[in-house]
This record gives sequence, C-alpha cells and structure tokens, in this order.
Amino acid sequence: MSTVPLVASINSSNSELCESIPPLLGASLTELTAWVQSQGQASYRGKQLHDWIYHKGARSLADISVFPKSWREKVTDVSIGRSSLHYRSVAPDDTVKYLLKLADGEIIEAVGIPSDKRLTVCVSTQVGCPMACDFCATGKGGYKRNLGRAEIVDQVLTVQEDFQQRVSNVVLMGLGEPLLNTENVIAALKCLNQDVGIGQRSLTLSTVGIRDRIRQLAQHHLQITLAVSLHAPNQNLREQIIPSAKPYPIEDLLAECREYVEITGRRVTFEYILLAGVNDLPEHALELAKRLRGFQSHVNLIPYNPIEEVDYKRPNRERIQNFMNILQQQNIAVSVRYSRGLEADAACGQLRTSKK
Repeated sequence: MSTVPLVASINSSNSELCESIPPLLGASLTELTAWVQSQGQASYRGKQLHDWIYHKGARSLADISVFPKSWREKVTDVSIGRSSLHYRSVAPDDTVKYLLKLADGEIIEAVGIPSDKRLTVCVSTQVGCPMACDFCATGKGGYKRNLGRAEIVDQVLTVQEDFQQRVSNVVLMGLGEPLLNTENVIAALKCLNQDVGIGQRSLTLSTVGIRDRIRQLAQHHLQITLAVSLHAPNQNLREQIIPSAKPYPIEDLLAECREYVEITGRRVTFEYILLAGVNDLPEHALELAKRLRGFQSHVNLIPYNPIEEVDYKRPNRERIQNFMNILQQQNIAVSVRYSRGLEADAACGQLRTSKK
C-alpha cells in the first residue's frame, strides 16, 4: 500500500471519492482540511477532524459528533483506518503484545513496553518480513506486503488508548524491514511527530541495511535514531546469520552509515544479537571494535531471545559482560539491552503474525 494523496479525487462524486481515497489516518492537518473542503464543508472542520482522529480516538466518521449528521451519513464508507484487536497478551513484566487485524484480514503485531517514566511502542512496518534472519521468528513466516502509513500509525494509537497513557517513544523494530517500505515509513514517522506529537529523537528506525536506502533516508534530514542490525563483525559470519546480507558487503554498509552520520549529524546505533559460541567470542569483540573505531556510533548488545525453529543459545552473563568490557576497553560506546516481554513471545526476534 503506497501513500496516495488524500484529495486525489477532489472533484469526484461522494461515492467515487469514498472508494478512491486512502484511510484518513496518517493525513496531516493541511490534507484533512483540503479534504473536508472538497466535500463542501468549512475549513475549520479539518481541525476538528484532525483532533478527533489523533487525540479523541475516533474510529469512524460516525463517531465525530460535532460533524453534521447529514454529512456523516454521506461519507460512511470513508475509512479512518483503524485496526481491530485480534488477540492481546500480557507478560509478567507488564509488556503487552497485540495482534491487530487489518482491513484485508491480515494480522500484524505491536508491543507496548511500559516503564516508570515512559511508554514505548514496538511497531511493525510489513506483514511478515523478507530478510530471513536466521535467529528471528518473523522471517520464518515469510513476507506478504508492506503496511500503509495509516496501518503503521494505528499501532501507536492502539497502544496509547489501551494503556490510557501518552506514548513517549516508538521503535520500528516489529515485523518487517522498514527500508523496504520507505515511502510509507517516512510518511508515518512525520505523522507520529507532527500529528501525534512524539519528538523525532524519540523515534527509532531499525534496519538490516538495504543498499542505498540509508543514504536516501539521510536526505530527509530527520532527527530520528537509526539502528542498524549488524550482528556480526565480518561479512562471512553476517551472511551465516543474515542470509539476505550476501549482496551487500559489510564494508559498503558501514560506508553508507558513515555518510548518514555526516549528512544528519546523528550517530548510528548498531544492534548486535549475542549468540552463544557463534558471534560472542573475544576475537569477535575485537574485530567489531576495529571496524567501528572512530565512528560516531553506539553498540547495543542484545542477548538472544529463544524461538522454536532454531537451537541458538543465549550467552551467560559472564560472556556478555566480557564482550562489553572488550568493546569499552577499545573506546567503543556500548550498552546491553535485555528485552522485555520474553514470556509473552513479545521480545526482540520473537514476533510473528500467528496467535500461539
């Protein structure tokens, strides 16, 4: 689903317009105002529509009681673009996993991760994922399609409404590879910033790395956090863990990341899943440090979260600490992220589209 101008059919009849326009969710105040005017409504209705969609939780135009009833009845087929809840589970650490049913019946996952001071939402950008990382449950289910901007933004609003708490951070780390859906992802990020009201520096996009796409992302000059799933210090080992990385040498990927830093002024986070006996040895840490020396970056170590299909193991805390110590000794900024939601299969690498 690509981003289609909301007023593309501005001169069409009501019935034709309802069929041709995309969901209203994801549209800016300017777009919504233009649309209501195309429907013969006053411009101030655009501000009302924007407020009801993004701040009052309207799921259909029929919910917007300030609109004239006669007009609401004419546009009943216009979709705001909200999903329906298919399944909800809560982990012992209060992380909540949501299976959301889309308009075409496809199921995606979103995760709400609460803490004392903030609420983070892990968001999907595709139905499934084509990258086939060997340690990740999402890739085992294959890829179906990209998500539209409304379907991406909807996940954040769904979690916010369920928790009755303002979302402070969004991480595009759910199902899918965001940079294979760049147009909709950029549109959704801008909407989350400008319309939902989440600061750009509280938005994180995670990517395995698609040739030229990081460079293209940099041209938008967003102040988001870019997180690159590296997971290995050399190309041979990276291809073993991420088979889809074969056409994109690690040297080229890192060169593109350096360009990103130069263009945006933002450091890059490198995510590194620690797999016991595979990529967690001292020599791996030293090789990784050599590659990243002098780079404006931060390494985020993520101990492996188990899935059924493969027999990788999580390193013990001593090995994790040793890997981190070596990087620190080499003056590499590093931290360890222990994933939330493990017991509900909502942790990093465990997301999949089927209800268990």
